[in-house]
Amino acid sequence: MVDEEEIEDRAYYNTLEYLKQFSLNNDFDIGKVKAELETMEKYEGLDWTGRGSIKSAEISGTIMAYQVFIMRYSRLK
Repeated sequence: MVDEEEIEDRAYYNTLEYLKQFSLNNDFDIGKVKAELETMEKYEGLDWTGRGSIKSAEISGTIMAYQVFIMRYSRLK
């Protein structure tokens, strides 16, 4: 049996770590991160054919990580 919550958590933490590392680059631009989030949200909304619980959990965790990262970054700047 697949544990969607575990998949969502793993996607969340992996994405958040990626974003933290990405933010250390000299050419980092929060605008790019916001654009990626917007793209992910559009992708999530295109689920009219039903992509399944595993992919949905992965997308949900990824979006949550982007939202948290942007919120935290905005507080620091």
